Amino acid sequence: MSEIMTKSMARNVFYGGSIFFIVVFGLLTVHSHIYARTKAVDETQLTASVREGKHIWERNACINCHTLLGEGAYFAPELGNVMKRWGVQDDPEAAVETLKGWMQAMPTGIEGRRQMPFFDLTDEEFRALSDFLLFTGTINTQNWPPNDAG
Repeated sequence: MSEIMTKSMARNVFYGGSIFFIVVFGLLTVHSHIYARTKAVDETQLTASVREGKHIWERNACINCHTLLGEGAYFAPELGNVMKRWGVQDDPEAAVETLKGWMQAMPTGIEGRRQMPFFDLTDEEFRALSDFLLFTGTINTQNWPPNDAG
């Protein structure tokens, strides 16, 4: 092989490299689509109560302070795994009571502490919000958040 690259050699390197990387890009795109089709959520768990809880979450703008599965504001704790942290992921009744007790205890009035506003929710709304948070705890997040503290 000569020490000097000719025009035809440079053209072959360019076209060969371009084709190689286009093929690699295409294969990675196909792999991404196949991977994204795997269900992280069991859609049979999307009950009317879970949907209503999502509407309550949105209506009260909880995302303005909390994160949910890493999305949202970082002012208040992550809520994607809150029921697991509270130890009530497998007990829906305890989850409702724990959530209701926590939210009704806010604001505490402690000076210098971040305060959660008071939300005047009905028992049905507490149940729906609890069901929504229980549902988010079942989503396969591939170990997100990286620690139990959220």
